[in-house]
Amino acid sequence: MSSHAPSAVAGFSISDPGRQPVEAIAPPIAAPVADQWIRYGTKEFRNAGIALFLGGFASFSLIYCVQPLLPSFAASFAISPAASSLALSLTTGLLALSIFLASAFSQALGRRGLMFISMLLAAVFNIAAAVLPSWHGLLFARAMEGLVLGGVPAVAMAWLAEEIDPAHLGRAMGLYIAGNGFGAMMGRVGMGLMTEFTTWQIAMEALGLLCLFSAIGFFLLLPRSRHFEAQKGFDPFFHLRAWGGHLKRGEMIRLFAIGFLLTSIFVTLFNYSTFRLSADPYDLSGTAVSMIFLAFGFGIVSSSVAGALADRFGRAPLIISGFLVMLAGVVLTLMSGLVAIFFGIALVATGFFIGHSVASGSVGRAAKGAKGHASSLYLLFYYMGSSLSGSVGGFFYQHGGWGAVVSLTASFAIFGLVLGGVALLSRRA
Repeated sequence: MSSHAPSAVAGFSISDPGRQPVEAIAPPIAAPVADQWIRYGTKEFRNAGIALFLGGFASFSLIYCVQPLLPSFAASFAISPAASSLALSLTTGLLALSIFLASAFSQALGRRGLMFISMLLAAVFNIAAAVLPSWHGLLFARAMEGLVLGGVPAVAMAWLAEEIDPAHLGRAMGLYIAGNGFGAMMGRVGMGLMTEFTTWQIAMEALGLLCLFSAIGFFLLLPRSRHFEAQKGFDPFFHLRAWGGHLKRGEMIRLFAIGFLLTSIFVTLFNYSTFRLSADPYDLSGTAVSMIFLAFGFGIVSSSVAGALADRFGRAPLIISGFLVMLAGVVLTLMSGLVAIFFGIALVATGFFIGHSVASGSVGRAAKGAKGHASSLYLLFYYMGSSLSGSVGGFFYQHGGWGAVVSLTASFAIFGLVLGGVALLSRRA
């Protein structure tokens, strides 16, 4: 949370839906001959757009499909809310590590085949998570799912940057980002709808099979790489120096921390909203609870507007605005009415997408060289916020109820406001 899809690689950085930083991780390749580009209006362009939509949909629906199922896991395996959150936290934690490493290794591997194998294995692990009888077996399958999925977002945008005519790159990227957003939303909502009529095991199996077919369609439709050149050799010290250089700069650390805080608030609030709304006095069904994830629609719209506003008013004010909107939403969820709770959640989603779209876009601008390494560090912190805070929030919910979750996420939002204020003052100094 999303939540959120939002990965870094040559060309772009991507995550849970929202505006993404444009970035280069690998050394530049030679400019392709003009007539070798995949151009808008051709059959290859249409096939590439559909393939990348399938890739984004499969990846992000697999990552986040378990979020509305957390209460079901707690009931099926007799575990606490905090323990059940590991089904998502382990996936995003291993995904963070996988993307981080893939950003360094991607130039030594092929594009199309790597993405296909990543999607295929992730779908298989999702099916395995549904059929394995023990909680620890499910966690292992979900952890492996996150590990193998890093190969999709870490490579998809590199493929786009290398193969698509630059004049039409935005169209192709838009289809991939749309797939990300659609997958992140429908993976959550679809699970809730299916569990109304069947078990969560069958729902996860069905999604795994759907994503298996999506992987096959992706492989058949995506044109072969024409411009990819594998690099021989690997210098780990080059990458360590690049990452270390970014971690020495206060401006970069602030952006990384902002990414961590944004996803911490977003994922924690969505995780435990499912428990709150499925318990007394609401007793909502899994289908009804999953409808809260339709609030993603507000966020997807806000992310597209945030970029234009940031160009007009500056990035620090938009980041501050994002945290203010999130804080207002968090506080609003303290009310007992369902309408107020939904609008609070919608505000949190809106503020998250505003903040994330602006913060992720600021990383490439703020980095002084090795911009791809900067994006990969941002995504590492971003997904670690989902993984760590998403589970820690369960301890707060278990021992302090919803008020404790609000206190935790509101504290994150206030810290984010402080960081945004520091960034604003430093710009004016």
